[in-house]
Amino acid sequence: MSWFESLILGLVQGLTEFLPVSSSAHLRLTAAFSGWEDPGAAFTAITQIGTEAAVLIYFRKDIGRIISAWTRSLTNKALRSDPDARMGWLVIVGSIPIGVLGVTLKDQIEGPFRDLRITATMLIGMGIVLGVADRLAARDESGGKHRAPKQRKALEDLGVRDGLIYGVCQAMALIPGVSRSGATISGGLFMGYKREAAARYSFLLAIPAVLASGVFELKDATEGGHVSWGPTIFATIIAFGVGYAVIAWFMKFISTRSFMPFVYYRIALGVLLFVLVGAGVLSPHAGESGG
Repeated sequence: MSWFESLILGLVQGLTEFLPVSSSAHLRLTAAFSGWEDPGAAFTAITQIGTEAAVLIYFRKDIGRIISAWTRSLTNKALRSDPDARMGWLVIVGSIPIGVLGVTLKDQIEGPFRDLRITATMLIGMGIVLGVADRLAARDESGGKHRAPKQRKALEDLGVRDGLIYGVCQAMALIPGVSRSGATISGGLFMGYKREAAARYSFLLAIPAVLASGVFELKDATEGGHVSWGPTIFATIIAFGVGYAVIAWFMKFISTRSFMPFVYYRIALGVLLFVLVGAGVLSPHAGESGG
């Protein structure tokens, strides 16, 4: 991997990690459109450490409170009803599905799941799901001619059942094209949570999974020697800086706007991808060039 490739891929990772458009799909597509080799699941996992560092800094006050309350609740039963302590447990519970499936499906994630036809299908399918979830949320918030607006749930209403459902939604993002934030936010909206609450828990829930995945891939890459360390570290730093700016923008955006622009983008990109693969311009498989 060249330094220029790592610059572009780092920018793409930072720009798309927190938006409901699938960063892994965009890394794969950027390489395919540019005629570069597929950066691979290891590169994606390692650069995500950079974007998760941005989450840690942006939500540092929330995370600090959660860790403090959760740690103290281990020895003080009275603190176990504290919202921050409960959030600590719910993040752990919500991380179980992706942890189990990430290990179980590792070979598929690094191989068959990276087929561009699967990516295109997931872009369109999850785009439709996000669109429906967004419309349901908008209907509740605005009410209608014959009904009052419906109060949607806040993070304080989150329980074990909802936490596990969030976790299953997050696990779907193991398939390129799904989008971690897109799947978890859609799940949250369908369960009746506010947009900001769904997005905030989505970002907090991603921290253990992404950091664990990155460390796991770092271990494999160190032993296998199949990663270009200089460019990969450079891309990770770029992803961190860009990702922090995107988080700040996105949290303000969703407080007043809908997710429909992302829905239209996903569907259009998925259709374009099907056309290019069908025409032989792009090969659906990593490491192959189109006709």
